[in-house]
Amino acid sequence: MIKEFRLPDLGEGLTESEILSWKVGVGDTVTLNQVIAEVETAKAVVELPSPFAGVIRELHEQPGTIVEVGKPIVSFEVADDAGTPPSASGDTAAGVREAEEGEAPKRQPNLVGYGAVIESSGRPTRRPRNFAAPVVEPVQTRPVVEPVETQPVETQFAETTPGERPRSTPPVRKLAKDLGVDLAAVTGTGPSGLITREDVQSYLEGTPTEAPGADQPVPDSRETGAGERETRTPIKGVRKFTAAAMVESAFTAPHVTEFLTVDVTPSMELLARLKGSREFSALKLTPLTLAAKAVLIALRRNPALNARWDEANQEIVTFNYVNLGIAAATPRGLTVPNIKDADAMSLAQLAEALTALTETARAGKTTPADLSGGTVSITNIGVFGIDAGTPILNPGEAAILAIGTVRTMPWEYRGEVALRQIMTLSLSFDHRLVDGEQGSRFLADVGAILAEPGMVLAMV
Repeated sequence: MIKEFRLPDLGEGLTESEILSWKVGVGDTVTLNQVIAEVETAKAVVELPSPFAGVIRELHEQPGTIVEVGKPIVSFEVADDAGTPPSASGDTAAGVREAEEGEAPKRQPNLVGYGAVIESSGRPTRRPRNFAAPVVEPVQTRPVVEPVETQPVETQFAETTPGERPRSTPPVRKLAKDLGVDLAAVTGTGPSGLITREDVQSYLEGTPTEAPGADQPVPDSRETGAGERETRTPIKGVRKFTAAAMVESAFTAPHVTEFLTVDVTPSMELLARLKGSREFSALKLTPLTLAAKAVLIALRRNPALNARWDEANQEIVTFNYVNLGIAAATPRGLTVPNIKDADAMSLAQLAEALTALTETARAGKTTPADLSGGTVSITNIGVFGIDAGTPILNPGEAAILAIGTVRTMPWEYRGEVALRQIMTLSLSFDHRLVDGEQGSRFLADVGAILAEPGMVLAMV
């Protein structure tokens, strides 16, 4: 029988994801939980495991397509209830009957998005999804020819059938829309008739294009030509999510930013001693490590900054734990993964968690769960040589601290001018739930700890 796999919600109410690549092709036999695709949500790149064991019969979406949650993305031929294995010849009659009669299919075990339904054995069922199920169109029977050789994913979707929109990539479709070009009138010269940027521009200029010969390299539609004066990049994925979140935060929470410049020479001396100790010798210790620990200690004395404004219930929610967000610049854009229960960690544990968090973020392996549930954040602009800034709050959080670079500067020290190591702290907070006094006391506490780590003994 034929089973459709619909795109699941991959994390806390996300409504769409982009198909980055297929790891399988039509005719491939897959096992349960085998990775079949890589998709990008607004927060992270996720590997999608197969919910069924069977044969791939149809890939409904091509790479580069943004798909709404709940829409079919792949169809499998799986064994029926009687145990009949999938047909290698591609007989889809069972799947057609199931769709026409409207029978609810019994779901098989899987990892993502869909759980088990109630069966006669009385086993529990997962609650229904919140999104409305798409209308299922009647399935038309057509013979499926067993492929002798699996076609590469990149070319499986290139051919255009009558009534189907011309094949092109999202950037090319955006370019055509901006220029007012109907892609149906453009002849594609890319692989298997794929329409490229050059095809669109040639059509607009009235210059015919020729398909590349066997001895010609195929032009990459993603490359920018030498004569182009601008490059257009689709707004999607993390960049789209970040932009929407920052706009929402900036125009929802009244931001206040305060600055404090601190002599952190004692902290830098402590850092050097810790690196030479046996307990910390194998750990990566940076100014961020000490600043993060200082923030966690200061939050105990100033819990108002570890809170959230609940507009719907007209409540201020104060957290009794700290999920510490760390802003991370990645090739996919800015992300803010957080360290769960960071307040319960020792300095060594915090150092290990920070190292793991940054390495995972740079590798693009941060999960949606790691990006959710933060309570307060730090952004380390010092790594870029920046002294101070006005950071925007991570949505749902009351405060974010930016730590600047550590500079050797002339500074007043014990009544004289001396070269000292100086850092500027920039604290933004939500003035709806954090008063100026509370924000100032928190920033002063963080500064006091970094200026003299021994002050911790008087604070805890």
